[in-house]
Amino acid sequence: MLRQSSRSRAVLTGAAVLALAASLAACGSSGGGKGNVSADGTPAATSGASSPSAGAAVSAVPSVEQPTAANGAVQMPTGPAPAMSKVRDTAAGPIMMTKVAGAKSGVTGQVWVWLPPEYNDPKFAKTGFPVLTLYAGGQSNGYNTWTDNQLPIQEEDERLVKEGKAHPFIMIMPVQNFNSDEKNALDCSDIPGQPKMGTWMAEDIPDWVRASFRTLKGRDSWGVMGASTGGFCSAKMALQHPDVYKAAVPIDGYFIPDSGLWKGHDAEKAANSPNQLITQGKADVKMYVTAGGANGYEKDVVKSWVAKAVPPVSIEYYEQPGGKHLTSDFKKMIPDTLQWLTKNLAGPASD
Repeated sequence: MLRQSSRSRAVLTGAAVLALAASLAACGSSGGGKGNVSADGTPAATSGASSPSAGAAVSAVPSVEQPTAANGAVQMPTGPAPAMSKVRDTAAGPIMMTKVAGAKSGVTGQVWVWLPPEYNDPKFAKTGFPVLTLYAGGQSNGYNTWTDNQLPIQEEDERLVKEGKAHPFIMIMPVQNFNSDEKNALDCSDIPGQPKMGTWMAEDIPDWVRASFRTLKGRDSWGVMGASTGGFCSAKMALQHPDVYKAAVPIDGYFIPDSGLWKGHDAEKAANSPNQLITQGKADVKMYVTAGGANGYEKDVVKSWVAKAVPPVSIEYYEQPGGKHLTSDFKKMIPDTLQWLTKNLAGPASD
């Protein structure tokens, strides 16, 4: 399904390649608004095309059947249809937004949703769909770069679906921070004394998705992907929660938590570090890990991390020829990453 030309690949499960230990500074693309935090910790209204209106509906997380071993059975919604507002139209259908109130984390935050056109086709009324969660670059305060037309993943997915090359994915795009201070970001983690962003992302959001949409039982149809800071988050989430996610695509990521909020919490920081998690041999997950070929430092960071992988983690490494740490190069990765995810995740099914 993936094009083999112009590619340098290796499937790695832990063989030593480099001994460099370094962290790539988090950076993100331009675009997306910057928001403020209300008194209850909920992001207030923001400006820009991907911002919610004031007083946007909040979707509580209903009770949901816990995932069981994947058996291809449909997980029908257990809660009411979520209250969502349209953020913008794409050629492949609208991107919607809501605020999800997490029962386990106590966090309320923005979540953007794209449903593939097939989801609302009456022919697929009893069909469950795979889920792809997308994490943004930068601080992702009040925005998610995957909702932006700079990264048209929704249109690309629908194009590939029509060509028989990709699954129609439900795409879930959560906010990652509640202020614009990138040096003190939440690192998609439960940092002591801060909002429990890790629990919200890894538990509350999947609970909400399963309660709100037609999905499939088990983890075999759940993936995570992100670029730059989102690469850090996708790697961390998959390694920490292999019961939820089967596959991850960190694009040009870094792998050591770097938020100033970890000060004084070294043990907790280590427990949330992909640089440590990759060596533990606990996560049966597949990863497609990329680095930009034009950036020697980035290549060293990524290849050093890949070399630390211990089975059952399985990594396929890809070096983008001439790739730089830019949104324009992340965009070029979309078709191949969607096809890789399709190859490694279960597709739509019905009972």
